[in-house]
Amino acid sequence: MHPAPSVIFFSVFSGLGFGLLVWLGLGIPAVTGGSAFAFFAIAYLLAVGGLISSTFHLGHPERALKAFSQWRSSWLSREACCAVAALVLMGLYGLGLVFFDARWTLLGVLGALFSIATVFTTSMIYAQLKTVPRWHMPLTPLNFLSLSFAGGALLAGQVTAAAILILLAGGIQLLTWIMGDKRLAESGTDMASATRLGNIGTVRAFEPPHTGTNYLLREFVHVIGRKHARKLRIIALVLMCLLPVLLLLLPFNHILAVFAVLAHVAGVLTARWLFFAQAEHVVGLYYGKR
Repeated sequence: MHPAPSVIFFSVFSGLGFGLLVWLGLGIPAVTGGSAFAFFAIAYLLAVGGLISSTFHLGHPERALKAFSQWRSSWLSREACCAVAALVLMGLYGLGLVFFDARWTLLGVLGALFSIATVFTTSMIYAQLKTVPRWHMPLTPLNFLSLSFAGGALLAGQVTAAAILILLAGGIQLLTWIMGDKRLAESGTDMASATRLGNIGTVRAFEPPHTGTNYLLREFVHVIGRKHARKLRIIALVLMCLLPVLLLLLPFNHILAVFAVLAHVAGVLTARWLFFAQAEHVVGLYYGKR
């Protein structure tokens, strides 16, 4: 798939923002007043900023409001509804912490649950797609959720929990890559099934269907060499997991904590770029690209 920057930024930064909101909704860290305002400002900047960036990938951003109308059948619509519910509930919860020094626990717990639901619905937009076998597996939601919880713990200053969750997220990410590499072959989809000509014999591409590029090739067929993918996976794991955990194991220092966050975000961005760049849409079989 074409790794569109807007969708990468959206899925990474909104995941971090909603991950931080989960921790804040559960009362971690136990902050009020100005400290609470700072944490909520970071969470909303990431969550809302990520959601806004996603509209840049829409052909008609002015129609984004229509996303709320199809919640019965569309994971995109469910994501929009959950995001609004989470932001409203957490906004009210944060209002109590900042201005009234009051912890309205029920609002916080509900906001945390809707924040989790937002990240889950985001992941299901991709996990539901049978046409992209690499995404169509239970590990996709686990990958999104684990990175969200780990990033949220890191931003919330929960050193021990962050270190454990980052390692867990790294393990899930590695397993996602290992399993994902087999998904297209295991799906049973090939050129014969893509063209529906397998019943008359062995199918192979004699000439490409088009002499030039088209929308399907631009959006759904992106090929990255295995050697480059391997290097990027190593870079992603080092930045996302190894470096942040090593920095967290050192005596706590705010500068080191900032570097841990920056390294983790850079690693997640790299991994998420690969998430799209390595996604083999079955339409590529028709064009002889897989």
